[in-house]
Amino acid sequence: MSTVLKGMRVVEGSAFVAVPLAGMTLAQMGADVIRFDRIGGGLDAKRWPVAPSGQSLFWAGMNKGKRSIAVDMKSPEGQELITRIITAPGDDAGLFLTNLRVRGWMDYETLSRHREDLIMVTLMGDRRGRPQVDYTVNPALGIPDITGPEGHEEPVANALPAWDLVAGNMVVSSLLAAERHRLRTGEGQDVELSLKDVAAATLGHLGMIGDAVVNQTQRGKSGNALYGAYGQDFATADGKRVMVIGLTSRQWHGLVKVTSTTEKMAALASATGADLSEEGVRWKLRHQITEVLQPWFATRTSAEVATLLDAAGVTWSQFRTVQEAVTQDPDIGPDNPMFETLHQPGLGTFPVPGAPVTFSAHERTRPAKAPLLGAQTEEILGDIVGMDDTEIARLFDAGIVQSPNFAVSRKVA
Repeated sequence: MSTVLKGMRVVEGSAFVAVPLAGMTLAQMGADVIRFDRIGGGLDAKRWPVAPSGQSLFWAGMNKGKRSIAVDMKSPEGQELITRIITAPGDDAGLFLTNLRVRGWMDYETLSRHREDLIMVTLMGDRRGRPQVDYTVNPALGIPDITGPEGHEEPVANALPAWDLVAGNMVVSSLLAAERHRLRTGEGQDVELSLKDVAAATLGHLGMIGDAVVNQTQRGKSGNALYGAYGQDFATADGKRVMVIGLTSRQWHGLVKVTSTTEKMAALASATGADLSEEGVRWKLRHQITEVLQPWFATRTSAEVATLLDAAGVTWSQFRTVQEAVTQDPDIGPDNPMFETLHQPGLGTFPVPGAPVTFSAHERTRPAKAPLLGAQTEEILGDIVGMDDTEIARLFDAGIVQSPNFAVSRKVA
């Protein structure tokens, strides 16, 4: 965790990927992020992947460094508590992130009555407020139609929730932009964005919408090839597979040089009348180029390929499973200062990442674990809401709030 946002307090009511990621990102930059969930756990409490114990690795990953309070959100008293937490006083407070907006009590119109300078950032599914997730946005916008092996007719979904990840970081930037506005003007505001709009905007930024409109020939599937330039996967003599990139001029010439295919590439250029120094030409002739390069990889082991490509400065990588990456890649583990191997009760011991960003004015601090559900309920009620011990005990006894720590302390007492 960094301390660049130390003093900022953000309240989060969320599920799935984007908004929990946004809150976790802010927490890793030093903000005090308070996450509220319903008693027994919200939608993410048992989300896969899970450890052998059945506890959620997803929850632990998305909630690092946050404080957790568990509240009966169906009760009027529970809703009042959440309102008081969101709108609690403080120059660096009054910041709320959600994708679970509830009209009538957990919306900007209602909450801003309690704090005029409230900043609320809401992520919706689409701009009309209908539910969407990455796995519905992607098909709607055509991405599965250009994903998968060349010639494969069926659409192929992606295992990585890319739009959630982009949207989560846009939630962070939107909150910080709105807070900057508040610092300058004293005004709060209601900020809205949608997952589908984030995805649609990204397609436009990448030129894909223009491509679909102005070009008669539409982009299709291209397997593992790098679209628009040259990049391809190759099998090595020991059955491994590597990806090599010839996107820039330097990358392309380095690849040709290390594979000793300069003459063959010149012959290909002469036979086709094409200039292989152009990225688009390399894309159009990718099959012929691959045919030239394939024997070089097929006659060498992955270790030999690695040594030669590294020495030549070629941009490349080896295909691995996630399990192989964890055990073989030094960027996932103690060699990387972003990671620290931590034991997390009920989950196990494994590398846990901190923030991937470093700030020259702030030292990198250790990654923080995720809290148990409701672990900070008592301190949040005391520090943020301003309740005394008697009031807090009454809420626990009435089942309005919950904490594993309070249950233990009551038994001891």
